[in-house]
Amino acid sequence: MVGAITVVAAGCGSSSTSTTASTASTSSTANTSSTSSTPSSSSALTISSAQVTGLGTVLVNSQGRTLYMFVPDHQSKVTCVGTCAAVWPPVLLASGQTAVAAGGVKSSLLGSDPNPGGGKVVTYNKWPLYTFTADTSAGAATGQALNLNGGLWYAISPSGALITKKG
Repeated sequence: MVGAITVVAAGCGSSSTSTTASTASTSSTANTSSTSSTPSSSSALTISSAQVTGLGTVLVNSQGRTLYMFVPDHQSKVTCVGTCAAVWPPVLLASGQTAVAAGGVKSSLLGSDPNPGGGKVVTYNKWPLYTFTADTSAGAATGQALNLNGGLWYAISPSGALITKKG
């Protein structure tokens, strides 16, 4: 099923420009938090890695969607809220849930921070993690190096380093 969503570039201090992107819903039963709604309450949420053309190996959720960090978070707290979080949903943990590393991801770099909207957001090397609503399939990285919603967005490598090149 294909629907359209409105991607609003307001919130987090940017302009109020709007664009429209198509999204495809998936029938995956994987337990991830690719939206900012309350995630299901499984005991673990898997953060893994995958090859993305032009970027190399990046962090992904269990649906293979690229995970991003937001420069204004300064490795300290979630700053993408409201309309920003509607475009860049944080990777949320359900109550009692923990993030687990797979596929070259270092468990020592996984953590969580409080989400201003409630609950906790998964972090990697202290960066809160987000997905991008315009990435509609595994391996997509259309949010890479975008200056949107008040700051730059970058994928993260399993070493914890930011990948700053364009894809």
